[in-house]
Amino acid sequence: MDVKEVFHMNGGLGENSYAQNSSLQKKASDMVKHITLESLEETYVSMKPKSIGIADLGCSCGQNTLSTIRELVEVVDETTRKFLNIPPPEYRIYLNDLPTNDFNAIFKILPDFYTELNNERHRRGHKFDSSVFIAGYPGTFYGRLFPNKCLHFIYSSFSLHWLSRVPPGLYDKQGKSINNGSLYISKSSPLEVSKAYFEQFQEDFSLFLRSRSKELIVGGRMVLILLGRRDRSHGDVTQEKVDQYDTHFYAPSKNELEEEVKKETSFEIDRFEMFEIERNSKACMSHGTVVARAVRAIQESMISHHFGEEILDNLFETYGRMIDEEMVVEDIRPVSFIIVLRKL
Repeated sequence: MDVKEVFHMNGGLGENSYAQNSSLQKKASDMVKHITLESLEETYVSMKPKSIGIADLGCSCGQNTLSTIRELVEVVDETTRKFLNIPPPEYRIYLNDLPTNDFNAIFKILPDFYTELNNERHRRGHKFDSSVFIAGYPGTFYGRLFPNKCLHFIYSSFSLHWLSRVPPGLYDKQGKSINNGSLYISKSSPLEVSKAYFEQFQEDFSLFLRSRSKELIVGGRMVLILLGRRDRSHGDVTQEKVDQYDTHFYAPSKNELEEEVKKETSFEIDRFEMFEIERNSKACMSHGTVVARAVRAIQESMISHHFGEEILDNLFETYGRMIDEEMVVEDIRPVSFIIVLRKL
């Protein structure tokens, strides 16, 4: 299965859309928003460009996308007004995701976004006007996307744990999975499975870093938020009776990420922090249901392509129930990382 041709978040605004089921990602990005905004502010103050290039890699669709962009624009606006007393820069915003992404859903809400942004600017007493140019930029970020040295700041939230493909090392010469019916890495998986996932991560992340090092100007920064794991072990993953479906997901450890950055040599790590997302006890639906809907909004395109749409409702209803049952036994808190890299 070609990931680039099949994989995408559920578009639109329906019950199973990513736009309606991405509250967990929003909560996580908000937890470390101060780091993101501080990094952009430091980047801008050190350069003071008249035209600033900002890219959101793996932007998906929905309000999360534009709320992040609005916050990035506002922090630079406020920096110019409060501390520098100069006109804000021209903003070049590039929204990137795979070509299968629902870019139309973003474009449809752009007029409201511009109106709200300008109203907020006037409310804050800005004396200067500046242009905000937003464009869709389809393509995989595992490779070049932009011209040389055109970007000052790159942001990517909950995208880099998705690999460019299912690791080819998971299959024997006959094309049969060697992963013992598991969707990912489990204690019953052969050692070759962990090795295949790790090697695919190394290939992808090193290519990502090399590509971005050419597109960022010296002193530019990247803020990367992604799922990870506490150490080099993977622990237990729920077993499924599936022989030919494997996911293109990898949660790296802190050491694995640091080693790839060190090998690439173009970036210095400004900050590297781990954080956990706590469940919302006041939510109107169970935590398992929230997680199951979020996973469905992300994985539905792949699962329905492989198994058919008829299994989806029962599959994710069962999945949500299993999570709730497990949460009674143990408080499950996925680990996330935020990494700030500065171009040398």
